[in-house]
Amino acid sequence: MTQDKGFLGKEPVGKLLLRLALPTVTAQIINMLYNIVDRIYIGHIPEIGDKALTGVGVCMPLIMIVTAFAAFTAYGGAPRASIFMGKEDYNTAEKTLGNCFIIQIIISVLLTIVLLIWNRDFLMVFGASENTIEYGVDYMNIYALGTIFVQLTLGMNAFITAQGFSKTGMLSVLIGAVANIILDPVFIFGFNMGVQGAALATIISQAMSCIWVLAFLLGKKTHLRLQPKYFRLSRTIVLPSLALGLSTFIMQASESVISVCFNASLLKYGGDVAVGAMTILTSVMQFAMLPLQGLGQGAQPIISYNYGAHNAQRVKAAFKLLLKASLVYSILLWALVMLFPQAFAAMFTNNAQLLEFTQKALRIYMACMFLFGIQIACQMTFTSLGNAKASIIVAVTRKFILLIPLIYIIPVIFPGDKTTAVYMAEPVADFIAVTFTAILFTFQFRKVLRQMSASGSSAVSDSTKNKKK
Repeated sequence: MTQDKGFLGKEPVGKLLLRLALPTVTAQIINMLYNIVDRIYIGHIPEIGDKALTGVGVCMPLIMIVTAFAAFTAYGGAPRASIFMGKEDYNTAEKTLGNCFIIQIIISVLLTIVLLIWNRDFLMVFGASENTIEYGVDYMNIYALGTIFVQLTLGMNAFITAQGFSKTGMLSVLIGAVANIILDPVFIFGFNMGVQGAALATIISQAMSCIWVLAFLLGKKTHLRLQPKYFRLSRTIVLPSLALGLSTFIMQASESVISVCFNASLLKYGGDVAVGAMTILTSVMQFAMLPLQGLGQGAQPIISYNYGAHNAQRVKAAFKLLLKASLVYSILLWALVMLFPQAFAAMFTNNAQLLEFTQKALRIYMACMFLFGIQIACQMTFTSLGNAKASIIVAVTRKFILLIPLIYIIPVIFPGDKTTAVYMAEPVADFIAVTFTAILFTFQFRKVLRQMSASGSSAVSDSTKNKKK
């Protein structure tokens, strides 16, 4: 049965958010398995597991850049497509889909070339040592070949979710994740391919997801269909989409820069063990962040559609529910990490030294995790409303103005262990960033609600006048 195009503006907000958010949260958790399952298996390779884990961990900045470029076009284009759907302008919504598709193909080709030629140089900059570099190079040489599958799967799946097809979006991710879980041990241990086997399993899995995503967007069930007539690039479509997607790109791509800063400082003060611990901390942080982003992606179609339809009450109600759900999750996960850090660390390594070091660092690194519900709910709502300027300001403030300088400043002024001081940069930056974001959002959101209420009243007045005529 075909889904009603206007259901995002009709169904009860609470029921709708639950319906859309559950699959998107599930999809984010499943998506996380791509990298985490790799690391779990790699960390348990006999004799070389700890070095291989550190080497592949240094690849994460490059992988984050690949996924960030997918977000650059899709996470700006998808909310704009939802807004156009709210305005009942399906022609422009499909143009947005088609243009973003072509942009992602172009970016994929360029990224593949760059990664194949310069991955060793990048990995050395990102903190690889002579003991771990070869494992990173082996992984990236194969992973780079699957860049186009990663780009199109993540990018185009955002347009599926933006239409309200969250279950289909979840299946897109599930197909690849299940394949990855099955193929990882086969290639890593069965064929004795080590880290190369992990990379091969990942790109084959992403290719399977990519086929599913494109099949749906070319099929009959979708509201927005990929059509060649919309593949011709238009500045009025591409530039606003890229502007809106820039904040998400900064958030994700900056993780690579931050990893360079963290790894460089940690290598200086704590050596390979501290860098290896950072790989695990990053993995746990992903575990924390992705479900929060899933909640935001579930709310995005509701907020964007109703913003386009000038329905202020539904936009306000959707944000309040998103904020409550995000806070509950972030507080619960923070409590688990504080109480059982060893359980999270043990998922990735059985090395006693690394395990003991990591569980201490985890409590420091994620000390302000309970506030992240506020940060993500506000950031995702800025994007859903098409507010590119505020989204960019929030992203730049947390990452570049606060975190990166603090990574270098705190070890200088902290009188105790310098390695601990490096990890402290994260919670200090998080606390300041959340406070800033909450204040900015309060003012901006009230302004948007007033504008929508005024636009809605004007539309009703014009409609009444036309009926009298």
